[in-house]
Amino acid sequence: MTPDTLFQIANPIVMFGWVALTLAPLAPRIADWTAFIVIPLLMSVAYSALILAYWSGSRGGYSSLPDVMALFTEPPVALAGWVHYLAFDLMIGAWATRTARAAGIPHLLVLPHLVLIFLFGPAGFLTFCAMHLAFHLSAKSKGATA
Repeated sequence: MTPDTLFQIANPIVMFGWVALTLAPLAPRIADWTAFIVIPLLMSVAYSALILAYWSGSRGGYSSLPDVMALFTEPPVALAGWVHYLAFDLMIGAWATRTARAAGIPHLLVLPHLVLIFLFGPAGFLTFCAMHLAFHLSAKSKGATA
């Protein structure tokens, strides 16, 4: 199977996980299992297979930015990097969804952060953590005044 074909397969699978997170209030267990366990495991298998098959023959490395750039010029290695992003961003989205549910944060407040996690990974994680902290501090101050 070509890297292009694997790319075309991986993206819709991961999108299913993001849809599950969006609809998490309707089926929280399904969302948790789908987005935090099943799909990341599938992506981990794909990632591992790509790395095992193509890593040793690839140019570049991690010691400098030019080395990293050279590493990702190989389509199968670039695909492995993409699958890595897909899996970990989805896991962070699932973690955010579960964390918000446990903290009593309304899901509608979580949705914009899920979009940011989906599009910009660490920036969405940062905004979610800021919102979670603000929600926690607000709840704590309300409890202190009651």
